[in-house]
Amino acid sequence: MSRILVVDDHELNLQLTCITLEMVGHEMLVASNGQEAIEICEKEPPDLVLMDLRMPVMDGENAMQHLKSNERTRHIPVVALTASAMKGKREQLLASGFDGYIDKPIDVNTFAVTVAGFLKAEPDGA
Repeated sequence: MSRILVVDDHELNLQLTCITLEMVGHEMLVASNGQEAIEICEKEPPDLVLMDLRMPVMDGENAMQHLKSNERTRHIPVVALTASAMKGKREQLLASGFDGYIDKPIDVNTFAVTVAGFLKAEPDGA
Protein backbone atom coordinates (compact mmCIF):
# COMPACT_ATOMS: atom_id res chain seq x y z
CA MET A 1 0.00 0.00 0.00
CA SER A 2 0.95 3.67 0.13
CA ARG A 3 2.83 5.79 2.62
CA ILE A 4 0.69 8.70 3.85
CA LEU A 5 1.77 11.68 5.94
CA VAL A 6 -0.94 13.01 8.27
CA VAL A 7 -0.30 16.53 9.57
CA ASP A 8 -2.48 17.59 12.49
CA ASP A 9 -1.82 19.17 15.88
CA HIS A 10 -4.81 17.47 17.56
CA GLU A 11 -3.79 14.06 18.88
CA LEU A 12 -7.26 12.49 18.69
CA ASN A 13 -7.73 13.58 15.06
CA LEU A 14 -4.29 12.21 14.25
CA GLN A 15 -5.02 8.86 15.90
CA LEU A 16 -8.42 8.41 14.24
CA THR A 17 -7.04 9.27 10.81
CA CYS A 18 -4.03 6.97 11.17
CA ILE A 19 -5.96 4.01 12.59
CA THR A 20 -8.57 4.26 9.84
CA LEU A 21 -5.91 4.19 7.12
CA GLU A 22 -3.70 1.58 8.81
CA MET A 23 -6.68 -0.78 8.88
CA VAL A 24 -6.60 -0.88 5.07
CA GLY A 25 -2.83 -1.37 4.91
CA HIS A 26 -1.32 2.09 4.50
CA GLU A 27 1.97 3.02 6.16
CA MET A 28 1.56 6.16 8.23
CA LEU A 29 3.88 9.07 8.93
CA VAL A 30 2.81 11.86 11.30
CA ALA A 31 3.64 15.50 11.91
CA SER A 32 2.10 18.03 14.27
CA ASN A 33 2.79 21.17 12.21
CA GLY A 34 3.67 22.34 8.73
CA GLN A 35 7.40 22.70 9.41
CA GLU A 36 7.63 19.05 10.52
CA ALA A 37 5.68 18.04 7.41
CA ILE A 38 8.17 19.78 5.13
CA GLU A 39 11.11 18.11 6.88
CA ILE A 40 9.52 14.66 6.57
CA CYS A 41 8.61 15.18 2.91
CA GLU A 42 12.18 16.18 2.08
CA LYS A 43 13.71 13.18 3.92
CA GLU A 44 11.27 10.40 3.04
CA PRO A 45 8.65 11.60 0.53
CA PRO A 46 5.21 10.10 1.14
CA ASP A 47 2.73 9.17 -1.57
CA LEU A 48 0.17 11.61 -0.15
CA VAL A 49 -0.06 14.35 2.49
CA LEU A 50 -3.26 14.96 4.46
CA MET A 51 -2.81 18.46 5.88
CA ASP A 52 -4.75 20.26 8.59
CA LEU A 53 -4.89 24.03 8.09
CA ARG A 54 -4.70 25.57 11.55
CA MET A 55 -1.55 24.48 13.37
CA PRO A 56 1.23 26.05 15.45
CA VAL A 57 4.70 26.84 14.06
CA MET A 58 3.54 26.75 10.40
CA ASP A 59 -0.02 26.44 9.13
CA GLY A 60 -1.12 23.98 6.47
CA GLU A 61 -1.49 26.46 3.62
CA ASN A 62 2.05 27.82 4.03
CA ALA A 63 3.43 24.30 4.30
CA MET A 64 1.57 23.22 1.14
CA GLN A 65 2.89 26.24 -0.76
CA HIS A 66 6.42 25.40 0.33
CA LEU A 67 6.02 21.77 -0.76
CA LYS A 68 4.57 22.78 -4.15
CA SER A 69 7.38 25.29 -4.79
CA ASN A 70 10.14 22.76 -4.00
CA GLU A 71 11.35 20.67 -6.97
CA ARG A 72 11.90 17.63 -4.70
CA THR A 73 8.38 17.67 -3.20
CA ARG A 74 6.08 19.35 -5.74
CA HIS A 75 4.88 15.99 -7.13
CA ILE A 76 3.41 14.91 -3.75
CA PRO A 77 -0.38 15.38 -3.66
CA VAL A 78 -1.41 17.54 -0.68
CA VAL A 79 -5.02 17.29 0.46
CA ALA A 80 -6.50 19.72 2.98
CA LEU A 81 -8.05 17.84 5.90
CA THR A 82 -9.89 20.46 7.90
CA ALA A 83 -12.98 21.43 9.84
CA SER A 84 -12.84 24.93 8.33
CA ALA A 85 -15.82 24.27 6.09
CA MET A 86 -17.02 27.77 5.28
CA LYS A 87 -18.92 28.35 2.07
CA GLY A 88 -16.49 28.59 -0.82
CA LYS A 89 -13.58 27.33 1.27
CA ARG A 90 -13.12 24.18 -0.83
CA GLU A 91 -12.80 26.19 -4.04
CA GLN A 92 -10.44 28.64 -2.34
CA LEU A 93 -8.19 25.82 -1.11
CA LEU A 94 -8.09 24.15 -4.52
CA ALA A 95 -7.27 27.49 -6.16
CA SER A 96 -4.43 28.04 -3.67
CA GLY A 97 -2.73 24.80 -4.71
CA PHE A 98 -4.19 21.95 -2.65
CA ASP A 99 -4.89 18.81 -4.68
CA GLY A 100 -8.10 18.10 -2.80
CA TYR A 101 -10.19 18.73 0.29
CA ILE A 102 -11.68 16.44 2.95
CA ASP A 103 -13.96 17.68 5.74
CA LYS A 104 -13.35 16.86 9.39
CA PRO A 105 -14.58 15.08 11.32
CA ILE A 106 -13.87 12.23 8.94
CA ASP A 107 -16.50 9.64 8.12
CA VAL A 108 -14.72 6.39 9.01
CA ASN A 109 -17.05 4.46 6.68
CA THR A 110 -15.93 6.33 3.55
CA PHE A 111 -12.60 7.95 4.48
CA ALA A 112 -10.28 5.19 3.18
CA VAL A 113 -12.11 5.12 -0.16
CA THR A 114 -11.87 8.91 -0.46
CA VAL A 115 -8.14 8.80 0.28
CA ALA A 116 -7.64 5.99 -2.24
CA GLY A 117 -9.15 8.27 -4.88
CA PHE A 118 -6.43 10.84 -4.26
CA LEU A 119 -3.73 8.17 -4.45
CA LYS A 120 -5.01 6.93 -7.82
CA ALA A 121 -4.92 10.49 -9.13
CA GLU A 122 -1.13 10.65 -8.75
CA PRO A 123 0.70 11.53 -11.97
CA ASP A 124 2.89 8.40 -11.87
CA GLY A 125 -0.17 6.14 -11.60
CA ALA A 126 0.67 4.75 -8.16
